Amino acid sequence: MEVKPNALESNQPPRKSGFNKYVLLCSLLASTNSILLGYDTGVMSGAVLYIKDYMKINSVKVEILVGSLNVCSLIGSLLSGKTSDLIGRRYTVVLAAMTFLVGAIVMGLAPNYGILLAGRLLAGVAVGYALMIAPLYTSEIAPPSKRGFLTSLPEFFIVMGILLGYIVNYILSDLPPNINWRLMLGIAALPSVIILFGVIIMPESPRWLVGKDRIAQAREVLIKISDSPQEAEFRLEEIVKVHKESKNKNTKGVWKEILIPTPAVRRMLVAAIGINFFMQASGNDAVIYYTPQVLKAAGIHNKKFMFGVNVIMGLSKTGFVLISAIFLDRFGRRPLLFIGTTGMVVSLAVLGAGSKVLENSTDKPLWAIVMSIIAVCADVSFFSIGLGPITWVYSTEIFPSKIRAQASGLAISVNRLVSGAVAMSFLSISEAISFGGMFFVLSGIMVVANIHFYFFLPETKGKTLEEMVKIFEKNDSKQET
Repeated sequence: MEVKPNALESNQPPRKSGFNKYVLLCSLLASTNSILLGYDTGVMSGAVLYIKDYMKINSVKVEILVGSLNVCSLIGSLLSGKTSDLIGRRYTVVLAAMTFLVGAIVMGLAPNYGILLAGRLLAGVAVGYALMIAPLYTSEIAPPSKRGFLTSLPEFFIVMGILLGYIVNYILSDLPPNINWRLMLGIAALPSVIILFGVIIMPESPRWLVGKDRIAQAREVLIKISDSPQEAEFRLEEIVKVHKESKNKNTKGVWKEILIPTPAVRRMLVAAIGINFFMQASGNDAVIYYTPQVLKAAGIHNKKFMFGVNVIMGLSKTGFVLISAIFLDRFGRRPLLFIGTTGMVVSLAVLGAGSKVLENSTDKPLWAIVMSIIAVCADVSFFSIGLGPITWVYSTEIFPSKIRAQASGLAISVNRLVSGAVAMSFLSISEAISFGGMFFVLSGIMVVANIHFYFFLPETKGKTLEEMVKIFEKNDSKQET
């Protein structure tokens, strides 16, 4: 079926009249998948203290247990692109939720370390699917003027999940150690059930429908997610035009196009893989997982107090990621990204200095403890302003429609691989060079990240998904901040 001939003749979309509530609802439902990773990250930081004592496992097994979810999410990320191209974005959301549901139940009922690890591996695959599909789906239904806000919602739900995990840790910490960690992990099944019911009202991505030549269905969806029939017709015309041009120009398969890219696609891959690498090389996940161990090394042994600090840290992350989401479409990706990474450079350096003071003193001065706690909260807050939300936005908005799902999955698989490597080596490296030394290393990595972002990440604010190729076709992709 062809596009109707009365589509808008101008080359600009009509002005948006407001915020489409249906798009917001669908984006919220898709992004709820991301709460699964956040909750697991937050709750595991406390649960692992009880699991270690209950199952009598050493630090290496703790690192494997913590990091295995991130490593296995690599599998989910790699499979998610092909899966979402085959069965659609909507049903990939369902697949992620169902897989995590089973993983959470297995972890909550695990009789031994092996079964617990198996449940965590299954949950990891689900997380890999969720991390790719939530921002991808949202970017494909969102209007350009609101895409930054809507596509950053997965990060908001991640930090909400982290905060929820911290609160559950705090509430359940007084229960018997053979029960509390099981409840902490098993509660993760609840969001999955909500997602499975919520997906009923979600439409399929119109860009996926066009890719399958289901133009009539794509038009129906666009009418629902646009502010007027004229805007829907314009968006459909643009999507179909770009899809046809892509089919005519490129006869290569998706992976051949990714592995033997054009200069524009190569720059896209460098940008997306780079931001995903530095997101996790920043050590943010490891800082969240191991903050109780860092506080313990600083001389704080009260577990309830540790969980209280985690709650404060979670509140800080939640507030700042919401601020970033609100202003992302007003100020653009690059300014907020540079504010966030520069703040992390300073915060990690201060945290390293505070940790060094505590490591080299026997009386553990209160000012150094307070400085370290403030620095931890500042680090995760600056992460939530920049790298946290912008990585998901950038990874899913810059690629052409034909390769978007699988190229985004590839970039996010790098994210999960680095996250797992950092989580599984953080304690071992810190034992070798101290926590203070580790934080200084992470600060240096953020300096390198700033340089990479300056040269390789152009501004994409306000551009349609179909305009991204033109941005990256430029020989010099550096944009003014």
